[in-house]
Parts: sequence; C-alpha cells; structure tokens
Amino acid sequence: MTSSPSAASQPDDETETPYAWRRLVVCVLIGTIGNVGMWSAVVALPAVEADFGLTRASAALPYTLAMIGIAFGGVMMGSLVDRFGLMLPSLMAAVALGLGYGIAGIATEYWQFVLAHGLLIGMVGTATMFGPLMADVSQWFTRNRGTAVAICAAGNYLSGAIWPPVVQHFIETSGWRAAHIGVGVFCLITMVPLALLLRRRAAVQRTAAVETDASEARASLGISPNALQILLSVSAVCCCIAMAMPQVHIVAYCGQLGYGVARGTEMLALMFSFGVISRIASGYAADRIGGVATLLIGALLQALALMLFLFFDGLGSLYVISALFGLFQGGIVPSYAIIVREYFSPREAGMRVGIAIMASLFGMAAGGWLAGKIFDLSGSYAMAFTNGIGFSLITVIITAWLLLRTRRGGTLVAA
Repeated sequence: MTSSPSAASQPDDETETPYAWRRLVVCVLIGTIGNVGMWSAVVALPAVEADFGLTRASAALPYTLAMIGIAFGGVMMGSLVDRFGLMLPSLMAAVALGLGYGIAGIATEYWQFVLAHGLLIGMVGTATMFGPLMADVSQWFTRNRGTAVAICAAGNYLSGAIWPPVVQHFIETSGWRAAHIGVGVFCLITMVPLALLLRRRAAVQRTAAVETDASEARASLGISPNALQILLSVSAVCCCIAMAMPQVHIVAYCGQLGYGVARGTEMLALMFSFGVISRIASGYAADRIGGVATLLIGALLQALALMLFLFFDGLGSLYVISALFGLFQGGIVPSYAIIVREYFSPREAGMRVGIAIMASLFGMAAGGWLAGKIFDLSGSYAMAFTNGIGFSLITVIITAWLLLRTRRGGTLVAA
C-alpha cells in the first residue's frame, strides 16, 4: 500500500530532537532521586523491625503499602500528566516525598510510618517518578522510543543502586529516623528545580496513520484491546511477584545467613547497577525485535536467576547471582510500556501504561509480603525462591502465547 509520509514514518517537529534528549536526561535525574520510595523501606526493614518489635511480614508492610500507593498513584498522577503536563505532578511529588519522609522519621506509632509510605511517599511521590515519567518520555520519541523509555526507566534502578548504601550508611551513623528526615529534605531541594525544567508539553501524535499502525499491530494478535490489557496485567503481576523476592528480602536473607545486612545492601546495589545495563539493552532490543519478544526473554532469564539462588548461598556466589539477577530482569517492566505503545493508540498511552505499571506494582507489593510470609511459616527463604520461579513461568507462558499469535496473525476482536 502506498501512502504519503506521515507521523508514523517521520517524527513530528518535537520528536527525536536535541531537546527531547535533554528532557530525557532531566527525567532520568529526577526519577533517580524520586524513586527512593521504592527502595528505602527495604534497607530500613531490619532496623524498623527491631525498633517496633515486629514480625518479618509486618516489617515488610511499609514496602507493600508503598507499592500499592505507587500502583494506584501511577494512574492518578498519569492522568494529571495527560491533562497538565509533567511539571505540576513532579512538583507535587517533590513536596509529598519531603513530607512523607519527614513524617516517617518522627512517627511514634508504626501505623504512622506505614501510612506515610503508602499515601505520601508511594501514592503521590514515587508514583509520579515511574509510569507517568515513562509515558511522558514515550511521546518525545519515535524511532528510538524503546531505547528512550528504557533509559528513563533506568532511573528507577540507578535509584536502587545509589540509595540503599546511602540510606544504610545514615541508618548506621545517625539512626533510621534521622536518615528518613534527611532523605525528605534532599528530595525537596533537588526535585523542585528539576521539575521546573519540564514545563514544555509534547504534541501527542494523533494522526490516522499512527492509530492505524497500532490497530494493525493489535489485529495480528486476534484479541480485543481489553483482553490484551488483561493479559498484560496478569503477566505483570506474576513476573513482579517473582522479582520482589530478591529485591525486598536480599538484605534480610544475608542477615539470616550470617553475612550481615551491610553485605545484603551491597548486593542490592549491585543488583540494580546491573539492572541499569539490562534496561538500556532491553530498550535497544525492543526497537529491533519488539516489546513482547523482549519481555519473554527477560522472564525466562529471571526464572533462571531465581533457580540459581536455590543452589548457591555462599557469600561470593550471592554477589555473582545478585548481579546476574539484575542483568537478567532489568528490562522486564519497561517492556510493558513499550508493548503498550506498540499495540494501543497514543491517545491512551498514559492510561494504558499506568494500568500496566499498576499491575506490576501490585505484583511487587504482593511478592514482598508473600516472601516474608513464606519465611515466617517455613523459617527459610528456599520456598520463597521456588514460589518466584513458578510465577515467572506464568509470564513466560503468556508472552510466548502472544508472540505465537503475532507470528501466525489473526483477526481483531472488538473490545
């Protein structure tokens, strides 16, 4: 079929420009800072558990509530990004993180600490720095969209590589309360000026050609838009239940093995450092083989890394496996944002990405709690790793099925 050049084949005036790349750098910086809400509760878990006299599952509750808050907040703050642009929600996130960590630091009751994580740190603060950030970046790129979205998502893992040792250092030297207050102050004074650099809004592509491309891609699956969204959501929940096991409990796991929480914190940072490499590489791959194939590869490799945790628990082995785990699974979550842009209209990008990321965060929230509960019941993390392998394989089955349908072709079913 012959057609005139369109936005589907050529970037518009605002995509793939030097400004778009500069904006991406700002998004990575603000995301690296603002995603502290995903990782600080993991590092503080042993200290908070001891201070408040909690069980392991109860001590994991702030992380779980933060993930749930980020999940719902991602859709809520994503809608604000669609309506007002990225600057206003980013300013709100900076204030929320400042207040949330301040309240957590002075909490006299455990429920205050938990609610600060769920509502302020999670639902408003960190929620803006993940899904909505990726959705905004995706509007500024065409040819290199997968790479750009993955680089933006890498800010989340840069945060995971940088923040845990920093938070652990200040917990050891100043106590967990002072550490939380300090994090809040830092977020406020650094994120506000970065947010002010995000004033411009992208001209979202709404051309008939772009709509047709998405519709034809989805037609190759032979399922309705809502059915595809449900499958992606189930896949996201399952892969992230598995992903949460090492990310949430590696610090406590090292403590249980007698290596100390400091070693676990180093492994967590190593995991996220290699995750940055994985995220960028997966974006590059997605631009060439597609988001579904990239997700399938990531899910298979994640299951393999979890299996290695079952067979090796020496200190040196755990460092190596933590690095491999980060390298294998780092590209999984950004793949969902890329798949959404491949199979859905750009007019629905914010909402659809928000739903996919919300599902992944439900998985992270459930996975963090579930691994703690399995530990409480069994006294060991072996069953928790096995549980993660099983959930990873569910994602493998779903993505393999989608990939097979794409290869065979199909007829689009009405929503």
